[in-house]
Amino acid sequence: MKNFKSGRERSAGHYQIMSESNSNAACTVDQNGAVPGEPVKKDENTRRGNWGNQIEFVLTSVGYAVGLGNVWRFPYLCYRNGGGAFMFPYFIMLVFCGIPLFFLELSFGQFASLGCLGVWKVSPMFKGVGYGMMVVSTYIGIYYNVVICIAFYYFFMSMTNLLPWTYCNNPWNTPDCSGVVGTSRPNGSLANVTGMVNGTKRTSPSEEYWRNYVLNISDDIGNFGEVRLPILGCLAVSWVVVFLCLIRGVKSSGKVVYFTATFPYVVLTILFVRGITLEGAIDGIKYYLTPQWKMILDAKVWGDAASQIFYSLGCAWGGLITMASYNKFHNNCYRDSIIISITNCATSVYAGFVIFSILGFMAHHLGVDVSAVADHGPGLAFVAYPEALTLLPISPLWSLLFFFMLILLGLGTQFCLLETLVTAIVDEIGTDWIIKHKTLVTLGVAIVGFLLGVPLTTRAGIYWLLLMDNYAASFSLVIISCIMCICIMYVYGHRNYFKDVEMMLGFPPPFFFRMCWRFISPVIITFILIFTVIQYKPITYNKYIYPGWSLVIGFCMALSSVICIPLYGLYKIATSEGSTFSERLKSAVKPHWSWGPALQEHRVGRYAPSSLLGAPGSDIGVEACPFKEELKEEEKEKRDEISLTIQGSNGSTHTSPLPMA
Repeated sequence: MKNFKSGRERSAGHYQIMSESNSNAACTVDQNGAVPGEPVKKDENTRRGNWGNQIEFVLTSVGYAVGLGNVWRFPYLCYRNGGGAFMFPYFIMLVFCGIPLFFLELSFGQFASLGCLGVWKVSPMFKGVGYGMMVVSTYIGIYYNVVICIAFYYFFMSMTNLLPWTYCNNPWNTPDCSGVVGTSRPNGSLANVTGMVNGTKRTSPSEEYWRNYVLNISDDIGNFGEVRLPILGCLAVSWVVVFLCLIRGVKSSGKVVYFTATFPYVVLTILFVRGITLEGAIDGIKYYLTPQWKMILDAKVWGDAASQIFYSLGCAWGGLITMASYNKFHNNCYRDSIIISITNCATSVYAGFVIFSILGFMAHHLGVDVSAVADHGPGLAFVAYPEALTLLPISPLWSLLFFFMLILLGLGTQFCLLETLVTAIVDEIGTDWIIKHKTLVTLGVAIVGFLLGVPLTTRAGIYWLLLMDNYAASFSLVIISCIMCICIMYVYGHRNYFKDVEMMLGFPPPFFFRMCWRFISPVIITFILIFTVIQYKPITYNKYIYPGWSLVIGFCMALSSVICIPLYGLYKIATSEGSTFSERLKSAVKPHWSWGPALQEHRVGRYAPSSLLGAPGSDIGVEACPFKEELKEEEKEKRDEISLTIQGSNGSTHTSPLPMA
């Protein structure tokens, strides 16, 4: 039998393989694997479930990739690194690193139909990479929902006739406060967030509202103070929303994303149309796009472009593998990876027009350069942009739209972060009970995430949030992604993986992607790592300098995900079969007997059930069994007999799409 068939031959081939197997065992699998209440007729994988349709997967992946960073980080990076000139290295990195890595992770998860832990049956010694992804997703999920809850708070506070950060006549304001409403200083002498009056630094009402009222920020990261009850309440609301949207896994979240992944574009368009009609908007857009070609020669510009592409697409978080694992086996994830990656980057560029049109209007109103009002991160989302909105007629309406957009952008990412953790846990345990009660796992993870987020709602919470943002998901992601590429391309073998993709898609990966996976993308990832180390500067927040002990905690968070890789690797080697280190190493890196497509009907060629000799629950299979091109007829008959015996004695265990351990 040939290993790979054309697209037209594939369907017939699947049924041929099924007929060669024990039909009674196959029936047992279908009966035991179905989850009560799930629409079996629509799901290819009745045990785990699938997306309702491919639009749900694409929208979910777009919502995952397009997050807060597209709005509050990319526009700032663009204008800081040469405006339009930054687009050149940005799209170069997208083509040579972003899309290939995106395609690699999608194809990896889709082929095995397993989450970020289960897929490492491909080479069990590297399962620590999956645990590292889980640790990273945990950190991000904790602080990301805190950002969403603050957006919820601003959204609720915008339900008023007058935005509370418009004027300086509130109890939380200081004598240094000076608002922009009713202030016009065409001569450049202004009293605003960046201005000086009588030698005194002035602050805006939006900044004082943020620091003195919303956060009531303490003077040190170690001084937690009391919990900010309004923020805590919004955090609870945020987690409840996330849980309810994921209460039935991808079945429920797949419906929610029709709104959460599309409506932000409606809001962006409304804000864009409103922004470009304002006086000074064109100046802001020019500032955003005007190319400074000399900066292309600056290595920092290329480093920022590579880092932004890498982090923006969500590579190495585990979410891409998880979302793709719910695809049907023959879904064209190659097409999806290109669509989603380009949509993500186009959204970043589009958001830049929205942000800088409003900031240009604000700068024109105050008579200052755009750089005086431009900011990034929380400073843009909760200080600069809200202040600019106070200058617009019906400002509460625009504020509601803006923060609602931030909420939806954040939720799209948060859905996938939570689903990544839940899927990894369920896949790892793999029993029918845990699959049937997956909702309880989701609830448990949500409760733990809420409790771990409580310290971030204290007066020192913003310090810890930024510490986690800067360290928990920085260079560790780069290391995880690099090791993943090395494992798949050089340990498992690029030829084997290319054949897997061909069996799944019906065509081999294009030559360009094969070269990127093997050579170009790992080099770029290494460049990002080196760049990150060289450009490292201790974190600060405004004028606050973090103490040394807090930086140690930050590095520990970063290392906690990376350390999983060598620790689990050593554990796997120590517990593998063999009398010498070399034998144990070989046993630890070779694929588990159950590696391959989850469903028996897709296990054709070298993955056919008749080619497996290992017993269920054992890590020992026929060495090179998954890698043989042809099997002799006598061997196939003998292995059929063994395979039938195994399936008859264990029911659905042998063919279960979930890992045994």
